[in-house]
Amino acid sequence: MTARIDHAVTTGTFSLDGGTWEVDNNVWVIGDDTECIVIDAPHDAETILGVVGGRTVRALVLTHGHDDHIDAAPEVARRTGATTYLHPEDRMLWDRVHHEAPDAELADGMELTVAGVTLRVLHTPGHSPGACCLHVPELGVVFSGDTLFEGGPGATGRSFSDFPTIIRSIGERLLTLPEDTVVHTGHGGDTTIGAEKPHLQEWVDRGH
Repeated sequence: MTARIDHAVTTGTFSLDGGTWEVDNNVWVIGDDTECIVIDAPHDAETILGVVGGRTVRALVLTHGHDDHIDAAPEVARRTGATTYLHPEDRMLWDRVHHEAPDAELADGMELTVAGVTLRVLHTPGHSPGACCLHVPELGVVFSGDTLFEGGPGATGRSFSDFPTIIRSIGERLLTLPEDTVVHTGHGGDTTIGAEKPHLQEWVDRGH
């Protein structure tokens, strides 16, 4: 059975450095009719579980540790039996939200398989130290979390983020992917590698 990508949007808040903001987050679920992998667990476990349906969840992969991407993770994991993956360099962000530890660690180059396709982990620090993207070459997509959006990099103005680092991650890890690769982001609409690639120097010049 051919793998497909399902999508939902959840609404909640993001809090860091003493501020709180309303945000809409994307939830991505990749799989077939029997099994899937969930990418990020923002805000609302019921919405995420609704997208999953009755499928076996092979993994719950967290692109980074900001609270708006992980707050529903323990509940989703408990109710599906999924293994929760987070890069260890974002553990300090996880620990601000949850008492229990994530189940497993993401690492650069690690591969997860579901429904006959492979998700390859790309460690892309900058938005946070442990930020990761997931490249699925068989489907021509990359799940970018908050590393790359339509129009530029993810935010780097708060604690644990760094603009030169995210620029290096985007330039070396993402913009080297095939130009027709569709970018499924953590917030907002899709873009492509080809659409964003010409603008790297503009982002460097503007500084965000």
